[in-house]
Amino acid sequence: MTKQLLYSLLLFVLLLSSCRKDETIYLSDSNQVAAPRLGGTVEGFYLLNEGNMGMNRATIDYFDYATGLYTRDIYSERNPNVVKELGDVGNDIKIYGSKAYAVINVSNYIEVFDVATGVHIERINIPNCRYMTFHNGKAYVSSYSGPVEINPNAEVGFVAEIDTTSLKVTRQVSVGYQPEEMVVQNNKLYVANSGGYRVPNYDTTVAVVDLNTFSLLKKIEVAINLHRLQVDKRGDIYVSSRGDYYIAEPNLYVIDSKTDLVKQKLDIPVSEMTIQGDSLYYYSVSFKHTSGKNTVNYGILDTKTKKVISDRIIKDGTEKNILIPYGIAVNPETKEIFITDAQDYLVTGFVYCYSPEGILKWKTTGGNIPAHFAFVHKKK
Repeated sequence: MTKQLLYSLLLFVLLLSSCRKDETIYLSDSNQVAAPRLGGTVEGFYLLNEGNMGMNRATIDYFDYATGLYTRDIYSERNPNVVKELGDVGNDIKIYGSKAYAVINVSNYIEVFDVATGVHIERINIPNCRYMTFHNGKAYVSSYSGPVEINPNAEVGFVAEIDTTSLKVTRQVSVGYQPEEMVVQNNKLYVANSGGYRVPNYDTTVAVVDLNTFSLLKKIEVAINLHRLQVDKRGDIYVSSRGDYYIAEPNLYVIDSKTDLVKQKLDIPVSEMTIQGDSLYYYSVSFKHTSGKNTVNYGILDTKTKKVISDRIIKDGTEKNILIPYGIAVNPETKEIFITDAQDYLVTGFVYCYSPEGILKWKTTGGNIPAHFAFVHKKK
């Protein structure tokens, strides 16, 4: 009886040990959303799901044009020895060279992984990091600097410069309160300052940084609560203001990068935008505390004329199924339009793919709050 009991206990321990090892293996979930497509310069895209704040649900998906497969949570499967999921709030994802960079905002770090394999390379610690852009072998990341909290005395944010070879922070410059998106033009870094933590005393400026000296050149007065930045072929910079969610309306402004002056106020509400060719695609989700409701709009702006050429991106009526548009991207090769739906921010969201004419090609489930796209290009 004693031997039998001993053998039984040993078998139980072995089985338990085996189960515990199995817990570190995360199987991704794939489904066929499109017909396989060979050739072309764009191989697919990574999509970063933000995950609701405080829930550690940021994940990364991948769509592969060659197979037509959309794979959810590919990062966990490719990195079984890394803690499951990425952390709290995936805020941005970019590709530069052979590396991809995922900004995990509330977890205070940037995850660097190999574009081809999805395998972890490095973790770069940046407090309350927000967005990234790249120029001449350097990565630039905006940071709120301080903790996640509404605070009238919130500290000034900064931009950190990272060497993309060593993956080390090389320089840092203070830019304004709660800095958001950035663009590079004429060897200058433009940074949208929101001041969101200091509500109602929002920041109103775009900071301009000299990339040679990495020092603040000036600040351009624009409007309150700035967020998104894009630059067109002619060097015009588009910056969105979120307004104050009460009286001040969200709007879109144009900065002339030659003079660093605001040249136009376009009277268009913009939550997110992307430029392809001479077209700026945008959507807005305008929330008002007074009504407790969102107003959703879509549109396409001609960057040459600064006129809205269409107030519809989606032409087949399926925009009625999208509760909260939360991400937008345009394939630079096929001109397919991708829009994500965050639903109610708590449940699984959706990813929509539209033809250039705005007709639905496919739809699939993503992760929690699907948001940020990074297209993978074939190596030259």
